[in-house]
Amino acid sequence: MLEKEKSSPEASLAIQVLPQTKDSGEIIRIVDAVIAYIKGTGLNTFVGPFETTVEGNFEKLCEIAREAQKICIREGAGTVSTYMKWVYAPESGIWSIEEKTAKHHD
Repeated sequence: MLEKEKSSPEASLAIQVLPQTKDSGEIIRIVDAVIAYIKGTGLNTFVGPFETTVEGNFEKLCEIAREAQKICIREGAGTVSTYMKWVYAPESGIWSIEEKTAKHHD
């Protein structure tokens, strides 16, 4: 990774929650509740078809990952499987969502 400005976020989290419920129709509602929470943090967020990416302070992203699990259970999931990918570079910062994806958007 090339040297980044200090103002760059220090971490990026791509998270996919898969709540398991008796009523499979509830899955989207529960996932939407998690996405609403993540977007409500005010951090830079990108919602994709399989996962949501959010960038910011590493400790805050850990809190988001933890809360995503709790939201699924509170919203009615019996269990939740979660898949996460992390990038953490506290000294140099990370490539932003925009830097990684802007050239691919029309």
